[in-house]
Amino acid sequence: MKIHLYYVYILTNANHTVLYTGVTNNLIRRCFEHTNKIYKGFTKKYNVDNLVYYEVFDVIDFAISREKQIKKFSREKKKKLISEFNNDWLNLFTNGKIKKPHQV
Repeated sequence: MKIHLYYVYILTNANHTVLYTGVTNNLIRRCFEHTNKIYKGFTKKYNVDNLVYYEVFDVIDFAISREKQIKKFSREKKKKLISEFNNDWLNLFTNGKIKKPHQV
């Protein structure tokens, strides 16, 4: 039986003025899509392609619930969450800094 993983992630733009929260079953693929502007939408329009935070889950329902929870956070609470995980707000995708999955 194959184990599936699901990721809740936060992206920002170069100036950290926009925060985007999403969920995916393939973080590398999804970051590639955001970075290369594969699909039209919010992240393409606002040039949001820097991965600064993620969590990993093995149950999709938990990932979706967490995504909804984070989306309701204030901007300050999101910034604190990011800073505790990635203090320098490095782009974890393009800098090759994706850490060992942070299991929740």
